[in-house]
Amino acid sequence: MGCPDQQFKVTAVTRDSKDCSCRPPKTSSAFMVNSEIGAVLAVMRRNVRWGVQYMADEDQIEHPLIKSFKELRKKVFSWQHEWHDVNPVMYLQPFLDVVQSDETSAPITGVALSSIYKFLILEVLDLDTVNVSDALHLIVNAVTSCRFEVTDPASEEVVLMKILQVLLACMKSKASVKLSNQHVCNIVNTCFQIVHQASSKGELLQRTARHTMHELVRCVFMHLPDVCNNQQELTRSYATDEVNMPDKNHSSASKTQDNGYTGLKIESVGTPINLSTEIPEVKMDPENGDEVVPGQTHIVMDPYGVPCMVEIFNFLCSLLNAVEHIGVGPRSNSLAYDEDVPLFSLGLINSAIELGGPSLGDHPEILALIQNDLFHSLLQFGLSPSPLILSTVCSIVLNLYHLMRVKLKLQLEAFLSSVLMKIALNKHGVSYQQQEVAMETLVDLCRQPNFIHELYANYDCDISCGNLFEDLANLLSKSAFPVNSPLSAIHVLALEGLIAMITVMSDTVGNEVAVVGPDASVMNNHESFWNIKCDSYENSDSWVPYIHKMKHIKKKLMIGADHFNRDPKKGLQFLQGINLLPETLDPTSVACFLRYTTGLDKNLVGDYLGNHNQFCVDVLQEFAKTFDFREMNLDIALRVFLETFRLPGESQKIQRVVEAFAERYYEQSPDILANKDAALLLSYSLIMLNTDQHNAQVKKKMTEDDFIRNNRLINGGNDLPKEYLRELFQSISQHEIKMTPEQGVMTHDNWVGLIHKSKQTAPFIVCGSGERINNAMFAILSGPTVAALSVVLDLVEQEDVLETCVNGFMTVAKIAGCYHLDNVLDGLLVSLSKFTMSIEESVHAFGDDLKARKATMAVFTIANTYGDYIRSGWRHILDCILSLHKLGLLPARLAADDFESSSEPDPLKSPLVSPAKPVLPPVRKSSGLMGRFSEFLYYDTEKPAPQPSEEQVEARKRAMETVKDCHIDNVFIESKFLQSESLLCLSRALISSASRSRKANEDEDGAIFCLELLITVTLNNRDRIMLLWQGVYEYIANIVQTAIMPSTLVEKAVFGLIRICRRLLPYKEDLTDDLLKSLQLILKLDARVADAYCEHITHEVMRLVKANVGQIKSHMGWRTITSLLSITARHPEASEPGFETLEFIMLDGAHLLPANFVLCVNAARQFAESRVGDVSRSTKSLDLMAGSVSCLVRWAHEAVGLKSEAKSQLSQNIGEMWVRLGQGLRKVCIDSREEIRNHAVLMLQRCLTALETDQLQDEIWIQCFDLVIFPLVNDLLKVVEEKSAKEYRNMEGTLVLSLKLLSKAFLHSLPSIYRSVSFSKVWVGVLNCMEGYTKAKFRGKRSENIYELVPELLKNTLLVMKSKGILSPNDGAGPDGVWDLTWLHVKTLSPLVQSEVFPNDEPQTMVATPVPEVGLV
Repeated sequence: MGCPDQQFKVTAVTRDSKDCSCRPPKTSSAFMVNSEIGAVLAVMRRNVRWGVQYMADEDQIEHPLIKSFKELRKKVFSWQHEWHDVNPVMYLQPFLDVVQSDETSAPITGVALSSIYKFLILEVLDLDTVNVSDALHLIVNAVTSCRFEVTDPASEEVVLMKILQVLLACMKSKASVKLSNQHVCNIVNTCFQIVHQASSKGELLQRTARHTMHELVRCVFMHLPDVCNNQQELTRSYATDEVNMPDKNHSSASKTQDNGYTGLKIESVGTPINLSTEIPEVKMDPENGDEVVPGQTHIVMDPYGVPCMVEIFNFLCSLLNAVEHIGVGPRSNSLAYDEDVPLFSLGLINSAIELGGPSLGDHPEILALIQNDLFHSLLQFGLSPSPLILSTVCSIVLNLYHLMRVKLKLQLEAFLSSVLMKIALNKHGVSYQQQEVAMETLVDLCRQPNFIHELYANYDCDISCGNLFEDLANLLSKSAFPVNSPLSAIHVLALEGLIAMITVMSDTVGNEVAVVGPDASVMNNHESFWNIKCDSYENSDSWVPYIHKMKHIKKKLMIGADHFNRDPKKGLQFLQGINLLPETLDPTSVACFLRYTTGLDKNLVGDYLGNHNQFCVDVLQEFAKTFDFREMNLDIALRVFLETFRLPGESQKIQRVVEAFAERYYEQSPDILANKDAALLLSYSLIMLNTDQHNAQVKKKMTEDDFIRNNRLINGGNDLPKEYLRELFQSISQHEIKMTPEQGVMTHDNWVGLIHKSKQTAPFIVCGSGERINNAMFAILSGPTVAALSVVLDLVEQEDVLETCVNGFMTVAKIAGCYHLDNVLDGLLVSLSKFTMSIEESVHAFGDDLKARKATMAVFTIANTYGDYIRSGWRHILDCILSLHKLGLLPARLAADDFESSSEPDPLKSPLVSPAKPVLPPVRKSSGLMGRFSEFLYYDTEKPAPQPSEEQVEARKRAMETVKDCHIDNVFIESKFLQSESLLCLSRALISSASRSRKANEDEDGAIFCLELLITVTLNNRDRIMLLWQGVYEYIANIVQTAIMPSTLVEKAVFGLIRICRRLLPYKEDLTDDLLKSLQLILKLDARVADAYCEHITHEVMRLVKANVGQIKSHMGWRTITSLLSITARHPEASEPGFETLEFIMLDGAHLLPANFVLCVNAARQFAESRVGDVSRSTKSLDLMAGSVSCLVRWAHEAVGLKSEAKSQLSQNIGEMWVRLGQGLRKVCIDSREEIRNHAVLMLQRCLTALETDQLQDEIWIQCFDLVIFPLVNDLLKVVEEKSAKEYRNMEGTLVLSLKLLSKAFLHSLPSIYRSVSFSKVWVGVLNCMEGYTKAKFRGKRSENIYELVPELLKNTLLVMKSKGILSPNDGAGPDGVWDLTWLHVKTLSPLVQSEVFPNDEPQTMVATPVPEVGLV
């Protein structure tokens, strides 16, 4: 029906072009009607009855039917120009009279029906036709009350089919919007009667009738979205009743209805198919004897709309109830079960739902039917043994979920848990076909965009619902496991369901992690969980935190329920401990816990509520107050109440429970009952009736009259209405109140409780996007999914299923990577690595194994894409890489680092990874005597390598392509982008894999490979070297320190370490000392190992120094470098690059620093003393040492501008370095080689006189004499005395040079040492040295040159001292005075010198003045 002002604007039902002919011109309508008149008359004339009557006397009156046609024929052509103004009743009435006539035969009736059908489909009647509504009503009334004589079965079926055609044409006509609610119901009812009777007719009629019924339902409900909801729609009793079986009010099909639309006068009526004698009808008129509701007639005759759709939908639901009530149900014998009627009914319902769409939920009556009657039937038929019925039921539920899931929250939960999941788990012995249908439906649901998110948000996060999402994930995972059986379609379906869930989740995952705010679910204080509400169930900012909080509470409640089921008292204490119950228990809190918590043992709940303890009594009262019994019959309320727990067995407990119920019921429903005592007595009576009717031990059952008699005068001394008591009796007798709860079975009481609970449950949350709850859902789903994928992948052989599994792994990896779930990614890699085992066999096995290749690609795709969140999984990745390396499938530049692409090639570095030789199949050896003999004859003949077969070549090609597609090199090249924790785990995994390979002595290649990868990763992460350095250094140190023989691994370790230092020194100043210190490991190499690699090591050190000399600034770093260089001084091959390196540092003082000065001098001394190489190298070394003094001079000049304290410190440092330089040269001055020895003396003299006296502190000069000059003289004299002349040739010349050095050094330093208190000591030392020179003997003779040179040098020295006023008679007498000491020693050396220096007899008196700073004369 429509709104009054829109009755003529309702959109007509669109008809398919194939259902109607082209519309004829209006001027031809008269000819069309005339043609049909002729057709009917022609058929009538063929009939014997009509023919005899036609040939009678002229005076005989014609039959009214014929006369009406003739009269119409006279008028029809006069209307052709004003056809729209003609009342269609005038030309339809004769045809309708024929249809309704008892005297016409089937052929005549059929032709009349064909004429009417022609008028309808050619749109002779349309919306613009005058009085079209009356015409349509007449057509429907006539056709639905069609009467004719049956001459033969074939003619009868033809007429019935034409009736179906006409009725369907009425509904498909554009003018059908003018049909009333009553007439539409009549059309549907008539079609169903034909369907009902067609069971005894031909197959064509049966199929046509059913098809027409479907088309009618589609036409009716297609109109629903266009209908305006009128507030005066008929209010039916089922909208107010909680549970009401609709079949009890339907009349028998055998009764003749007043309006006549069911009274088809057919002589041969078949027996109904599998239906009871009472067939449901579609009725809009009130029952006989019923009071007509004011306004109902208006609704009945209005243009059809919601009222007739309510009736039709109720009729369709009643068909299912009719089947159910005759004993056809899910527990009946499948062989005797007729699935025809349920399938027909369910098909009609599905059509109505598909065409009605979301508008079905906008009308309370239809919605109430769907929520109650329809879903209850769907639950029953869902457990039927017929796969066809189950499939249809599932289709209906899928449509209902899509269209109105918001209003079917608990109904959908019941169907999923009690039907689909139960069948999918193969409970109660269901067939394989049923299991497959249920699994297909679950998978279809999982494919819906928001199904899994809504499942989790509405059920798993609702404390009063089950964990459907978690149960579904576990079910699909378990169903995907083939247990002692091959992989079947069920297993694949279950796997597809899991992958569908994961895929839907991944589609809503962004590139960034959802920001999770503070955990609102943590309950530090008690909060009444049953009172927690969401501010807005439409706003995700409100409901997302709400469901997270409720899920947290639900987890705690489930644990608490488990504790309660073991011990109620301890369970409540536990709940107090986790703040779900207050510290001091109150009855309300405990009552709400018992009322709203799922998973509680109903037996324990009943015992607790029935306990006589006062606190338990108070809890019982509060428990009863949680129910809303308003507008409920007593039996319904009792079912709802007792459905939540099991009624205890003790009479006293029963009394307390029933009293609490009766009191609550009377408070909310005082209309019929006089007081609460009446409610109590009637409740007891119902419990007793329930026992009487459904206890097998009771033989004599109570009758309805007995029940009424037993309840006399209980209502405050009055009787209750008999109709009320009869209704209670029928309800209890037909549906038992189950006192013992049945696990997993949806009983009538459970359904009643569900309907009651649906009014109080939280609203359904529609998840537009589930990205904000994906993380919590994935934590539940990932484990079962990975387990199922692993098992199926292990067993699968089909390529498509294999591809599905691998894609599933990748989808899981995507979500895990988005939410940074490293444990999930590690688990994935563990699972996938199991399927790469064929890599360890051979290249050909790997190339032929599709599963291994797919798994390998998946492993490296995960590594390349989600490496940031891999932890322990790196080990499995490296195992796979090592296996590929052994087969020679990896590219040569796998481990290339960033530097290698931008720097010059390294001639000393071997390729990081070289392909291993392909593993060839073993050559079959000859057997037998002749074979052995032929082998012996051709022993020296080289055997050609066996050629691989074509299959092997193809297998190798596939293996190579797979490795290429894996992009394994990117794992290490891109390691610089890994997060720190993942990078550290990769480094540790490389070290671990290398260590394991080292332990297996035969697998040194694997250890080398891992070491090179480790070095590459280290170099690629120079910015985070501090993170890796400790582990890398310790591993290399372990290799170096345990090596006792040269090996490739040791070589790679040593040169890798040097390469790390060389590459990283320019970038890591703060790590320079640590890097250089690490090179000390080379000094700890075993002698044999060091000797083998010394030259290459030196070359690498040279490259390191030349490239990074500016970065080496610390003393410790230079000490390491110079130590490495010093070692090479005596190595035949390494000395040349070693000296080149030292020369680079020291030449012209280019890179000498205070930090490395002494170290370089000592290293140069090593090369000077070395006999390796020619003499020129030693000479160059001495030149380098002497040249280094220029640095001291430069630094001394630079110190002039410094502050006094800094200047003093620098001056002291310069002096110490100068002394160390002199000491170094002194040691070379006693070299056995004359050239080197003499050159060293000259270089020492150069160094000693290079610095001015004011550039060195006075004490430094004293140290120079004590540590350098005097020891040098002593050493030379000792050599002369102890060594042979053959070993030390021409020592006389060396002594001469050293004597000159002594004199020049003394005179140069004289201004400084004269100021020192140790001057006398030094001066005496010089004189003693000269005396020693004079005593030196060469081959037993004294040297004349020295003998002559000493007085000359002494005289020169004394003259200088005299000129400077240092030596004078006034200097002081006594044994300690310079004057006396001088002449005491001089007399021994040269007695005449004194007279030459002081020619007068009396010494001249000279005033001592400060000695100016002068150079040598």
